[in-house]
Amino acid sequence: MQIKALVFIVTAFLIGKQANAQNVDLFAEDGGRTSDIITSTFKSTRVVNGQSIENAGAGVLDFRISHRFGALSQGSYNLYGLDQATMRIGLDYGISKRLMIGFGRSTYEKQYDGFLKLKLVQQQDGERFIPFGISYVGSAIYKTLKDPATTYVPYSSDRFSFAHQILIASKINDYFSIQLSPTLVHYNLVENAKIPNDFKSLGVSSRIRISRRVNITSEYFYRLDQLAGYYNPLSLGFDIETGGHVFQLHVSNSTGMTERTFINETAGSWSKGDLCFGFNITRAFTISKPKEFRNVKW
Repeated sequence: MQIKALVFIVTAFLIGKQANAQNVDLFAEDGGRTSDIITSTFKSTRVVNGQSIENAGAGVLDFRISHRFGALSQGSYNLYGLDQATMRIGLDYGISKRLMIGFGRSTYEKQYDGFLKLKLVQQQDGERFIPFGISYVGSAIYKTLKDPATTYVPYSSDRFSFAHQILIASKINDYFSIQLSPTLVHYNLVENAKIPNDFKSLGVSSRIRISRRVNITSEYFYRLDQLAGYYNPLSLGFDIETGGHVFQLHVSNSTGMTERTFINETAGSWSKGDLCFGFNITRAFTISKPKEFRNVKW
């Protein structure tokens, strides 16, 4: 019942008449009707671990470093998690205004991941009013960590897992945005026949603007299908925007940074003090100028 109530409340937010959203930077025409496309629903292409509805601009390369220390619950011997760390380095590139691709490598389980993100519907204000945007994200994760020796010799395809997400987001006003992320994670190989290959979850993310360059973000995934021994991931972030950089300090109970690991395989619990501090840094580089700027002399 709690989940149904949550979905009802969020849906009411999305379809209700919202306050005037600012940060409009694109003017479009459709059959004589004018519309403004809403931008800056989130300040980065990711909330904390999970994807946001934002894309890198066409011709823009986004270099991202994600770093997370160990859990506070490890105590003073491990300096409350500072002796341990995991990280992910990624490159994301905007193919067009609607299509973005990315690739990364994580130290956790020595994973490689790649994804594409496609904008299907863009939130618009004006005469052609669309109260929310919709994007699709497809990801592939490849685990290269060597498994313990067994009588079964795994195929290379057994190491793959995949994630499919629909991102539904709305910028309610200049100070608040919300996003729903229905997600399906597929494992090519599971431990035994009693464990399903597909796992469904629902993510809820938000952004609260504190000032022009400071935002607080949150991210939570409720696992509709659960692997035993793992917990729902909850992450809180403090974002600072400085020109082409976005610097985020965050705390999370998850160690992994791919959809498979942070959604389905979060071993830490907030109630047990398994909180990991970390930071994300992004830097955007313009690789290819949009057509309208190519002949402009700067």
